[in-house]
Amino acid sequence: MNRFARLATRLLAAPLGLVWVRPAGETAGAVSECWPIGTSPDPAVVACCRRVAEEGRPRFLQHAADESGAFAFAGVPLVGGSGELLGVLAVTDHDLRAWGEDDRRDLSDLAAACSAQMRMRMRSATVRQAREAAEDAAQAAEDAAQAAEDAAHAAEGEAVRVHALLNRSELLLRASEDLADTSGLDDVRQRVGDLVSGDLKPACIDLVLVRHGMLHPVVSPLDGEPPGSGGTEPFALVADWPVARTVRENRMIVVDGPSEEGGADAVARPPATPAFASLGLVTAACLPLRGTHGILGALVLGWDAAYGIGVDERAVLTTLAGYTAQAVERALHLDERITVARRLQLAMLTDLPDVPGLELSALYRPAAQDDMVGGDWYDAYPLPKAPGTAAGPPGTGALALTVGDITGHDIRAAALMGQVRSMLRQADQDHPGDGPERALGALERACRRLDLPASGTAVHAHLTPQADGHWHLRWTNAGHPAPLLVTADGTVESLDRHDVLLHHSLPPGPRTTDSRSLPPGSTLLLYTDGLVEERGEDIGDNVDRLARRLAAAPPDVPLDVLLRALLDAVGPQEALDDAVLFAVRVATR
Repeated sequence: MNRFARLATRLLAAPLGLVWVRPAGETAGAVSECWPIGTSPDPAVVACCRRVAEEGRPRFLQHAADESGAFAFAGVPLVGGSGELLGVLAVTDHDLRAWGEDDRRDLSDLAAACSAQMRMRMRSATVRQAREAAEDAAQAAEDAAQAAEDAAHAAEGEAVRVHALLNRSELLLRASEDLADTSGLDDVRQRVGDLVSGDLKPACIDLVLVRHGMLHPVVSPLDGEPPGSGGTEPFALVADWPVARTVRENRMIVVDGPSEEGGADAVARPPATPAFASLGLVTAACLPLRGTHGILGALVLGWDAAYGIGVDERAVLTTLAGYTAQAVERALHLDERITVARRLQLAMLTDLPDVPGLELSALYRPAAQDDMVGGDWYDAYPLPKAPGTAAGPPGTGALALTVGDITGHDIRAAALMGQVRSMLRQADQDHPGDGPERALGALERACRRLDLPASGTAVHAHLTPQADGHWHLRWTNAGHPAPLLVTADGTVESLDRHDVLLHHSLPPGPRTTDSRSLPPGSTLLLYTDGLVEERGEDIGDNVDRLARRLAAAPPDVPLDVLLRALLDAVGPQEALDDAVLFAVRVATR
């Protein structure tokens, strides 16, 4: 009973749940189980339970009163097989609240499951007593052996029926818990498959969702393979498939072979969905998924042998579809948020400029977990001419390069990244002819003045062309992984010098710079820590492996191919962080 009290508090978001029972032969009520464990209800709550028991009907009170003040109460009677009162399932809230239709339905559904389990316990005792009586009768007289055997068979049949009812109740309890914390449609599909495979044992399931006037299957047979060709293609909502009718008519439809009984919900084949067309299924049940603002789609279960769907089965399937609909609605909302965040982040990543004498390429890899949107970024843009310098042809001047990582793995980090990236660009435009440390310092001062809580790491560099075909590299490093420089002969140098990281709480201090000359054929690689950090691995070993791979790469391999090969060879198998790789190669003469 404690599980039902706990589930009631979760479903109705109430602080206290209880199962109240009246012992046989007593007039005073007693609390059997209460959640949280160790608590006990006020006398006024017990009085409300007694009133529900006396009236034999649910009560949902927006306010009641006891010695300590007002409270909200919701209670539903628990009834036995003959309609007798077994107790009351109730929740209370210290704050006044109006109980909605979903609250009433959820508490009533849970009370039905609780009543069923109480009846099962009572029936199990009856079955056990009948079996013992049959055994005594068999020992007492041989002529009563056949009668005792018949009674035992009847008792076993009752036990099987009670066991089936118990399994159905446990299925619904598991569904309410397992589907409450799903994170995506694939997760919902997997959880539903796991739930029904052990009890209902369908041969296949199909999850069909409404999108833009079409039905899109999200197919998940229990063996994990697509159930036939063409089953994943969308089809029209107005189609004559039974699953489409279920969505249009908002009702359960059972697909079966012709039967003498027929019935309003019994239709002759065709198969329930296009996915089931090639499977030769005998029975299928199409259940609408009712969302907050309309029908989300349908859940379809198919069996390869005749499967009787009676009143009890319909109730179980309908409740299961309700839990599935809640999980699907939550997954769709989460998918929409993730999609918006991904698009926001990718929109802020830069299209690389075309620079004569240089080959540029960048690669961004998001984290493996869909709900993690990071603040890693790369950037490249022409620098303004220094005062007093003659303007040359477009694209032949100095170039700014940046790779950075704003702390965080959410949409806020992506938004901060966009602001920091734009502010750093503006800082370079406002300080023509100055070094990268000047722009980075201006960025830090602006963040502090604007109270922008940006923190993280970055490498900011300026590349300037030289008359002999070399490029002069000048960079400043704010706590970022050291860039790697490989020359045409395969020699690799780690540009290790760096200053403290970026943090809005640190006072801006002087930034240092270092410089190198990049000869023709040399390649500069900048990256974020998501490339070399892996749980249980030493980051220094991974950086060394990255340097060896970079040195061994053919000098003429395209940079986009090189970056993909480095990511595959060095990047972690399970990416818990996003990663950026940005390479610049000086052309050979």
